[in-house]
Amino acid sequence: MNVNKIKNELIKQKESKFKGNIYHYSQVNFAYNSNKIEGSRLTSEQTEAIFATSSFIPQNETIIKLDDLTETKNHFKLFDYMLENVDSLLTKEMIIEMNKILKRNTSDEENPRYNVGGFKIVPNIIGTVNVIDTTRPEDVEVEMEELLSKYNFKTNITLEDIIDFHYKFERIHPFSD
Repeated sequence: MNVNKIKNELIKQKESKFKGNIYHYSQVNFAYNSNKIEGSRLTSEQTEAIFATSSFIPQNETIIKLDDLTETKNHFKLFDYMLENVDSLLTKEMIIEMNKILKRNTSDEENPRYNVGGFKIVPNIIGTVNVIDTTRPEDVEVEMEELLSKYNFKTNITLEDIIDFHYKFERIHPFSD
């Protein structure tokens, strides 16, 4: 798999503004799947309509939360931010900026417990049945620095490295959401 070729094609397709290409597909699926994990009620079709037209027609009486709509739009901006910075060194500041982009204009941004613009200040867990403890808020900074240092030290990042980074990042769970 030629990562540079994929990256360059995504950038070219983003700039072309055409629908139905790999950029379009990646945007919709990234936003849909990421939001679904967090409990969004939007369907993949609604997510695609929001990407393509900034609107959608509800097909039933399911209540759609404003945060679901806002975070979906924010995901599209976040994907573009990541694409624009794909060749940059991954930093703590960049990760915090990604969280700020995602949470902009949501109810989480207005809630001080979520500390949008910084790492978590309240302990959190992953799951409700098979609960996984995450890093304590006071240890997040150090563990993130260690994770980023090890990751950025690598000269040839593989898919396995990305998976390992994501696993360790989720175990730290540096943000409150």
